[in-house]
Amino acid sequence: MRTKPSHPYPTPEIEELFQAIREIHSDEEAANFFRDLLTLPELNEFANRWQIVKRLVQKHAYLDIAHELNVSTTTVSRVAHWLKNGAGGYEAIASRLFSNR
Repeated sequence: MRTKPSHPYPTPEIEELFQAIREIHSDEEAANFFRDLLTLPELNEFANRWQIVKRLVQKHAYLDIAHELNVSTTTVSRVAHWLKNGAGGYEAIASRLFSNR
């Protein structure tokens, strides 16, 4: 069952951000855009979440993931929740990138 947000999503401002992201044409543009948009700690947090998704898809144990990435098991559980019960975004992209690995 997919989680339904309690507030309007996406907002018009978020839609504009998504439109801007769709205009990215290269890895270099993506790196530069996200570096300008986010702080390094924010980028690292998002990258860490994505590494959690990757390891969950690869069936790593929660404790192993927490240890490898130096995060709490609560963080791993939270990401696992959104992987299984979110809007399907993690699942869609992970299936494309990690399905044969």
